[in-house]
Amino acid sequence: MRGAMSELSTIPTVLTIVGANPDAYAEAVSRVERLLSSRQDELGRLAIDVFVESGDLEALKAELADLAIDFALQPVENRRKRLLIADMDSTIINVECLDELADFAGVKAQVSEITERAMRGELAFEGALRERVGMLKGLSVDALQSCYDQRVRLNPGARTLVTTMAQHGARCALVSGGFTFFTSRVAEAAGFHLNRANTLIERDGTLTGEVGDPILGKEAKLAALREETAALGLTPADALAVGDGANDLAMIEAAGLGVAYRAKPIVAAQADAKVDHTDLTTLLYFQGYKAEEFVS
Repeated sequence: MRGAMSELSTIPTVLTIVGANPDAYAEAVSRVERLLSSRQDELGRLAIDVFVESGDLEALKAELADLAIDFALQPVENRRKRLLIADMDSTIINVECLDELADFAGVKAQVSEITERAMRGELAFEGALRERVGMLKGLSVDALQSCYDQRVRLNPGARTLVTTMAQHGARCALVSGGFTFFTSRVAEAAGFHLNRANTLIERDGTLTGEVGDPILGKEAKLAALREETAALGLTPADALAVGDGANDLAMIEAAGLGVAYRAKPIVAAQADAKVDHTDLTTLLYFQGYKAEEFVS
């Protein structure tokens, strides 16, 4: 949605504020009220919509930047999305699965360094993925289940986000540069309708150090968004995309609402909104859902 709104609001716009704590929330609302005299709609205990008919949006954002809140400024029209496209690692779940697998192989330090650089956009995703998977050669496939059981947890609000959107008619897709072994399990746990990811190649009970072609990376995530919207008779404007790394940028930029979740700077700078202080249910508030509409 980048470029859809100018610095001065000329179309009906809504500011959604979600606080990490009561003090930050109260201060944010107070600052907004000093700048604007606008209709408000309480969404939850620490969440509110402020409807902006006119004003300097950049000044409004600057007023809120130093507070422990998350907020979104967007047009009122079409804010409730009908497609969710979500990254998995460090977005829907708490870890980078490849880094955790590397721990089982005794190479976590080396792999994590490459992961960090790739997520910041310093390395091409495909080459970085092949290099890291190569370090897993010889690892028992049993380690995948152990890794999932011991390390992988849904991030706070993930299941509520997915289940609520699904119950209200949205299609929910988990699209990851990680691996189908994990996305299939995470998708089931969180309630996604479908999942896409890369495939680890195994032989005789061990990983070969190879990943199946084609590699699912940045462009494949964008393609998934386009394919799913087309199949549903929608446009990218009807989609919400959320992720944290450089390979999520294309889908975040294309979606009607692109959200950076505890993201790398390159992603946060390009997203419509950021979630740094609160949990994934904030994405529901951004769409105008009220707390009583949430489905756990």
